[in-house]
Amino acid sequence: MMDTTATTELGWLPHFCLAGYLLFLLGIGLWGFSKRQAGEEDYYLAGRGQGWMLSSLTIMATFFSSAAMLGAPGMVYKEGVVFALFALNVPLSGAMIYVLGNRIRELGRTYGHVTPADLICSHYGSPVALRCLVALIGFLYAVPYVVIQIQAGGIISSQLFGGEHAFEIGACLLSLVTMLYIMIGGMRSVAWTDALQGTLLMGGMLLAGAAAVAALGGPSAFFAKVAELPRTSLTVPGTTGSFTPEKLFTLCIFGALGSMIQPAQWMRFYAAKSAKALRRSAVIFALGLTACFLFGVMLVGLGGQVLYPVAKPGADGAFDYQVQVDGEAVTVSEADLPGRLAKGGKPLPHPDVGAGPRDFDQIMVVVLKRHLPELLGPAGLLLATLVIIAIMAAAMSTADSNLHALSAVVTRDIYAGILRPNASEKSRLWVGRGVIAAATLLALGMVFVSRSSESFDPIGMIIPMSLLAIAFSSQLL
Repeated sequence: MMDTTATTELGWLPHFCLAGYLLFLLGIGLWGFSKRQAGEEDYYLAGRGQGWMLSSLTIMATFFSSAAMLGAPGMVYKEGVVFALFALNVPLSGAMIYVLGNRIRELGRTYGHVTPADLICSHYGSPVALRCLVALIGFLYAVPYVVIQIQAGGIISSQLFGGEHAFEIGACLLSLVTMLYIMIGGMRSVAWTDALQGTLLMGGMLLAGAAAVAALGGPSAFFAKVAELPRTSLTVPGTTGSFTPEKLFTLCIFGALGSMIQPAQWMRFYAAKSAKALRRSAVIFALGLTACFLFGVMLVGLGGQVLYPVAKPGADGAFDYQVQVDGEAVTVSEADLPGRLAKGGKPLPHPDVGAGPRDFDQIMVVVLKRHLPELLGPAGLLLATLVIIAIMAAAMSTADSNLHALSAVVTRDIYAGILRPNASEKSRLWVGRGVIAAATLLALGMVFVSRSSESFDPIGMIIPMSLLAIAFSSQLL
């Protein structure tokens, strides 16, 4: 077994860096407010004037949430290399932006559409029933996605600061700051904060991958040690047998389509300045994020299996796993694992990573926090802090986009489209801000209830929750 003893205390540096970062985001919100122009089109679409660079970064930041920074390495850590094949959905998403995104942009600019329902109802001519259905789909996508971003904020806070209430404080801080800068600045603030956060998360993903490789002694040692992992960690269908080729193929297709057809991305297509800007964004998206996934989070997950083994070699050369059965941890042999899981057992991570089945998601933070300071000294301490803040950035950049889109959907499609068609633009904007606050509080409440109740658990691990959200948005196809 690898020696995982390493520096675990980051001191006060994360507190100062995180406080400065959150204040800077609020400053961007105020800047967006100062640049505002009258009208919903400016608040929701930034005047349809986003260039290729801003469009690239805000689309990437919305797409790669805490599901990428925490959930994806958590799934690779749990299942093995099989989940890395899910990266195929990224170039497929880029192709969808290139082809379908531009068509959406053209129709939106021509007819003044703001929400997905504007375009769909205009095409099919069903102003009430279809508008309600599209708005419901938008709600069912946005709320689960906001929930998992708030959950990620709590995970990061508990890993950074420790303490009895660190999770709750982190979740509340992320919720409050995100809610405020959206309400203040609208799409302009969301897009510029996404640009900052998108840059951070891409750099953070690659740096995290490099940290995992360095912690194991470099590329040669890394791959030599990965080759010694259990066979199920290196083959399809993975440790739990969940990811068959058919399931992976389906997930890649619908993961790409569902992620790009959801309301927040749809509105980013509307906001692009030109067809050329959006096509260039699609190419940057496909190339940049695929590299970040394969050379970032995948390496963290595999390196985590070496540093913090989920399976221990048994006396006969096979591997033994820890599985939660009826609330108790039991040791299960490799041969008996499928049967135990089929009866409701849940695999457990290494104790240094977490104590419960959902704690696989913490592997990214654990590797960074324990090993970067050990490898690089003070520089590693700073880099670990910055990458962990990048994970927070990934969560906030997706939460803000979905809250902003949900505000537009409820306000335009339900309030103004059905309940009060003659409402003034000013009243619609204030209703939109109220929707942002209400949705944030609803998502935060779901996180807290899930954390405190064993009988009600709508969250589980981050990736399953994100796939549920994608299943809802795919109905727009």
